[in-house]
Amino acid sequence: MSNLTTSIQLTSASKYKLNNGLHIPVAAFGIYAVPPNQTYDLVYEALVQGYRHIDSAVYYRNEEEAASAIAAFLKNHPDVSRRDIWFTTKITNELHGYELTRKEVGEIASRVKKHIEYVDMVLLHSPKTSKEKRLGSWKALQELVCDPGNDLLQIHTIGVSNFGIKHLEEIFKWDGLIVHPAVDQLELHPWLPQLKLREYLVSKGVLVEAYSPLTQGAKLNDPELLELEYKYKIPKAEILLKWSYLQGFIVLAKTVHKDRIKQNFDVLPTPVASDNVLDDDVHLGKVDLDINILHALDKPDSHEVITWGHQDPTLYEDE
Repeated sequence: MSNLTTSIQLTSASKYKLNNGLHIPVAAFGIYAVPPNQTYDLVYEALVQGYRHIDSAVYYRNEEEAASAIAAFLKNHPDVSRRDIWFTTKITNELHGYELTRKEVGEIASRVKKHIEYVDMVLLHSPKTSKEKRLGSWKALQELVCDPGNDLLQIHTIGVSNFGIKHLEEIFKWDGLIVHPAVDQLELHPWLPQLKLREYLVSKGVLVEAYSPLTQGAKLNDPELLELEYKYKIPKAEILLKWSYLQGFIVLAKTVHKDRIKQNFDVLPTPVASDNVLDDDVHLGKVDLDINILHALDKPDSHEVITWGHQDPTLYEDE
């Protein structure tokens, strides 16, 4: 069963604490399949609307444009500092292995370092290589995290994407493990709840990030979802995003439409300082959904993969 909690305290400024002690913004703007010539404007607009977490990847070929937009935003908004914005990139599986990963980190540095100085988080994009290469990449990344003054790129946090229990167990059982994965970024929505994997991640202290929370549009005309939208007078995209936030995920919403950037971000309430607390950093706000909506979207046995050619990468078996 998915989390049926109907309400949680959360705002657009909320962050979750990672297993390394750093705090990551819960609302992320993803730029998968955003053309490089549109990336700068869309990332800048996302930052203007309030996003403080940008998610890119080597495979997307838009890291530099995203980093440039962050730099321009910071220059034009002196009240926001670099440490307020979280930038993630991912190393595609074709570049896994110790030497290839170190080399690619150098390439990432050549694209983004001049704009944003460091990268907050680097993920292994998928497990679709081999155990040897996955562990080689992890060795390379954890060395860089442990040596912030390295000559390649300062990286604060490392994690994985699309890794299943089998792939994560390889890392956790590796004799050379020093830095634990902080997150696992997965396709997650009511039709792909991945309950067993999520339970495992919680047990290991790994935070869950949800990509394609809107199913890349594939389920937006689902009759059940349309009925919920009509009955409860809540836009279907808002229902799906709130479902993800209520599961406790970091949520990656992606769009190439500027008006939808605001709509997606506004699902989270604006933080309001409370007069009843001594800590000025405490803000009040909540995300909620009717329990009947949550019951309708509770599909524990569903395994409908939208991405990766409808093949679940978390189940990948080495050839």
